[in-house]
Amino acid sequence: MTERYIGLISGTSVDGIDAVLVDFSGPALSLDAVFSHPYPDSLQSDLRRAMREPGGVGLDALGDLHVRVGESFRDAVLALLDTAGVAAADIAAIGSHGQTIRHRPDAAHPFTLQIGDAATIAAGTGIDTVADFRSADVALGGEGAPLVPPFHAWLLQDPGESRVVLNIGGIANITVLPADGSAITGFDTGPGNTLLDAWVSRERRLPFDDDGRWAASGSVNDNLVQRCLADPYFAATPPKSTGFEMFNLDWLLPLIPPGIGGADVQASLAEVTARGIADAIGRWAPGTRCVYMCGGGSENGHLCRRLQDLLGDVALRTTNDAGVPPAWVEAAAFAWLARRHRRGEPGNLPAVTGARRPAILGALYPAQPNVNS
Repeated sequence: MTERYIGLISGTSVDGIDAVLVDFSGPALSLDAVFSHPYPDSLQSDLRRAMREPGGVGLDALGDLHVRVGESFRDAVLALLDTAGVAAADIAAIGSHGQTIRHRPDAAHPFTLQIGDAATIAAGTGIDTVADFRSADVALGGEGAPLVPPFHAWLLQDPGESRVVLNIGGIANITVLPADGSAITGFDTGPGNTLLDAWVSRERRLPFDDDGRWAASGSVNDNLVQRCLADPYFAATPPKSTGFEMFNLDWLLPLIPPGIGGADVQASLAEVTARGIADAIGRWAPGTRCVYMCGGGSENGHLCRRLQDLLGDVALRTTNDAGVPPAWVEAAAFAWLARRHRRGEPGNLPAVTGARRPAILGALYPAQPNVNS
């Protein structure tokens, strides 16, 4: 039986889909192919509008987005297979995270919503597809996030060294891997790139601050940093998760003192991200000797330098050292979660999410072969 799986994810930046082909047949995973599939401009614009103004999205518009995202995920798989020269029949399953458009584990009726019609993916690729990974954890009282810590542990846990895996996407999250064998923990520390991207987009019409250069050109405003870090989320006890629903421009703008230049705001937001992460590691993983970074934030040189300053003697590395480039770790995690689903194995860690018990995550959408009626 094939041990090759495809993982798919689109993050809160909504810039496109990361697709990876992973082979789990050896003692360590083999990342056989990767592909980055951008969203069409019109779909990206419609998604961002829906996320920014959820009250204005009608049922027809939501259904339309659900299928269009599914079609883009399908196209990402087909392009990945073509790039790799691999047939659909050689793939055990696809693990599709989908596109998060709302995450409300703290609502009166907790929910998390990822769109991207998995039936469209399965029918269009001829490959069994596992999707909707977060809902089972939420149904068991969990946050539904973060879901990558079990994969981080499988990939990087070492009994000889206490480690943290740090993912900086739109939101930053950490996985704490103690050397003494005690429970693995993990949680969202707060904003990662989301405020940085939102501010540079607003002020300079750029999708992101390349290498953190604009932030590096400004000066940190301690007043703004303290106002941001005073939000109760940073002091809250894990399990906890957050998203763009909370940390966005509507949250930020009232906190900016008058007269601050745009670059100084950007510098201050980088400081908020860095301090949020470093404070979380210092408080919840004080024995850490090494931090392995992944996600888009690992390519922000200014942010990485500031993190190293704050972490002191703790070594700051990337997941390249474990054989998975930082940009592809999350997509690989959903290939791994699809494999867990197919094997009937739990995919969550209750100590991380707060769920009442371990759960097999995701729902299976089988491929639809041609059959004679």
